[in-house]
Formats: sequence, structure tokens, C-alpha cells
Amino acid sequence: MTFGSETASLLRHRQFLLFWLARTSTTVALQMQAVAVSWQMYELTRDPFDLGLVGLTQFVPAALLVLVAGHAADRYDRRTIVRGCQFLAGLAVALLAAGTAHDWLSRNAILSIVFVIGAARAFEATTLQTLLPAIVPQPLFPRAMAASSSATQLAVIAGPAVGGVIYAFSPVLVYALCCTLFVAAGLLVGLLRIERAVPAREPVTFAVLFAGFDYLRRNRIVLGALSLDLFAVILGGATALLPVFAYDVFNSGPEGLGLMRAAPGIGALLTAVIMTRWPPVRRIGRITFGAVALFGLATIVFAVSRSFELSIAALAVLGAADMVSVVIRQTLVQLETPDAMRGRVSAVNSLFVQASNQLGEFRAGLLASLIGTIPTVLIGGIGTLLVVAVGRKVFSELYRVDSFGTGRA
Repeated sequence: MTFGSETASLLRHRQFLLFWLARTSTTVALQMQAVAVSWQMYELTRDPFDLGLVGLTQFVPAALLVLVAGHAADRYDRRTIVRGCQFLAGLAVALLAAGTAHDWLSRNAILSIVFVIGAARAFEATTLQTLLPAIVPQPLFPRAMAASSSATQLAVIAGPAVGGVIYAFSPVLVYALCCTLFVAAGLLVGLLRIERAVPAREPVTFAVLFAGFDYLRRNRIVLGALSLDLFAVILGGATALLPVFAYDVFNSGPEGLGLMRAAPGIGALLTAVIMTRWPPVRRIGRITFGAVALFGLATIVFAVSRSFELSIAALAVLGAADMVSVVIRQTLVQLETPDAMRGRVSAVNSLFVQASNQLGEFRAGLLASLIGTIPTVLIGGIGTLLVVAVGRKVFSELYRVDSFGTGRA
């Protein structure tokens, strides 16, 4: 395989392009679905606690299935797993469309369907991460990871914005488009050609299932990167409460919610484009801690802002900071892990990511129902800064990392 040093060179490569398009389609569908479900739930119950339940309901299957998902990714055809999960998610979203069209979609029905999507994501998110190292060579992996992450951010921008506008006209159409995108992503993944010898299927034991956790326990650098992101987003995540800001603070409707959900993606996309051309090569650890600190500061600004424009800008900065952390974390996880157990380690990584997002949403919804939305977001931003301070001491190995592949300075 021949790869140029620019993003265009990567996108001209058919296998990477298929992967990039599949990831973009999946993420657009997830983002559009998230906007529709959150707005529909808040319109139905007007209770921020139920918005938190949406996040918790997606996390539960991820926590229950993480070990099985990682083991499956290491023992079976990874493309088949991803494709099946994307088709299942498409079917679940089709149920949301049918329930909305025929007016039988209740609070519990939404949560049940979201649970199924969360179960599909438990396998799909874990396995999809393991495909990229088989497509690009290791020296170009940080750049490819940034380019791949740009696909996510394009989706994070387009999905909520388009989903919010379309929802204002027809919620059913939003879900129908999501279903189409999930199916398209599954078809694209099926076209990937990856040369990989599936290892012998060793007996399923606790040692095999927990190998990913054991690996992280021994690798303090990767564990630090995952833990820093986990606790920062659990405390500082405000995504679940955006419908409250759109509905009650800014009176902006579903279109405003779509713009707010898209704003972090705009900042993240610009950062991903920059990192694709100029990936971080020195002071990796310090950059990681600085990015998480900026995430916390942007969250505080968003909490105290009463200007819609300033809030959008704060969310964009928040997304940019998160992208830096994501690219470094994902690169560390994939390059530091042997392929034979990459699925199990990626499963733990996916669990950390989903725990941070979904548990963060539940934490935000629960706390907002008790003390109010704005104090909840403000406390979260302050908590993120405390996580950075504590993490600097607990995971000093991560702070001292100078470049990928060298560990410490």
C-alpha cells in the first residue's frame, strides 16, 4: 500500500475511503437519532431526569456486553460483527419511526429501543476501532486516526444540525434517514478487504475475557489516558442537558438544539483537520492534560453564558479540546496493543468512552433534577479541572510521555 502524507492521499485509497464513509454514515445516523430522541423525550415528559435515563439505558448494555464484545472481536470476522450491528441499529431506528408515525412511542418504549441500539453499539464501537490498524501502516496511524476522527466530527456537525431542522418538519423522516444510513454503513463495511489471520479460538476463560483489563492494569500510560477522559467527561459532560438550554434558556426550538449539538463537532473537525496535517509528535502527555483542562474551562464558560452565540463558541472550544484528547488516546490504545488482543483492549476503551458519555448524561440529568441545570454544568466544569489536577499526580507516567512509541521523555 502507498500512502501520501496528506489527508487527500488517504482518501484516495479505496479501503480507507470505504472505512471513512462507513464511519461517517454510522455517526451521522447516531447523531441525528440522538437529537430526535432527546427532543422527543423532553417534549414528552419535560423532566431532565428522563434525559439522563436515555444515557444510562445506552450504557447498561455496553457494561454488560463489554467482555463478550472484546472476545468476539478477537476471535471472529470483525467486518461481519460490525455489519450485523449496523443492520440491527437500523432495525431499531425503524421501530422509532413506526412508533412516532402511529403515535405509540411512550417513554418506556423509547428507552427499550435505545437499549437495543446501545447493545448493538457495544459490539460495533469495539470492533470498528480494530479495523483501522489493518488498513494503514503504523507510521501513518496517528495521521489516519486524525483523518478518521474528522469523519466523526463531520457527522457530529451535520447530524445534529440536519436532524434538528428535519425534526421540525417530520420526526418520522429523521428516523427513516437514520435507518438508511445504518444500512448503508453496513454495506460499506462488507466491501472492506482486510488481510488478517483469525487466531485459534482458545477456550473461553475468565483470564481470556479479562485480558483487556489486565493489560490496562499493567500499562499505566494507556490506563491514565482512558481514566483522565472517563472522569473528565462524566463530570463535565453537558450534552444531555442541551435540550433544556434550547427549550428553556434560549427558547430556540429543535433547530437551536441541533446547532448546539453541532458546535462541538465544528471545533473538533477544525482540530482534526489540523492534526491530520500536523499530528502531535512531542510532549504528548502535557498536551493531553492541557486539552482536558481547556475542556473544563469551556464547560464553565458555557454554564455562565446567557448569550446563544457565546454558548455556541464555548461548545466549539470544548469540542476542539476533546478532539486532541481523543486522537492521542486512540493512537496510544491501538499502537500499544498487540493485534491478537486489540479487540479486548478496544472493548475496555469503548466501555470507558461510553461510560464517560452515557454515565455523564445520567449524572447531569439526575443532578439537574435536584439542583438545576446551570449549577449542574458549572459544577461539572470545575470538577473537570480537579480531575486534571489529581490525574497529574496519579498518572505522572502519562504526563511524562514525550512521543508515540517512546513512552517517556
